[in-house]
Amino acid sequence: MREPTLPPVFGRLGVKSPVAIVAASATSSNTTNLAARMREGLSSRRGLALNLGVVLWTVLVLAAVFFILQT
Repeated sequence: MREPTLPPVFGRLGVKSPVAIVAASATSSNTTNLAARMREGLSSRRGLALNLGVVLWTVLVLAAVFFILQT
């Protein structure tokens, strides 16, 4: 009788999933270039990005509270 195969183990000691490899190879160079440009732009304006992130997070929390209280 054949033993069942073990499920893949994720993490430092495990094997990476084949789906992640396929998804990574399917991305185009334009997406890679866009991600690099966005990372470079955010690193040059780190304070502005942090402030905008805090403002956006605050607005989302207040909107959620508003909609919860409306029900």
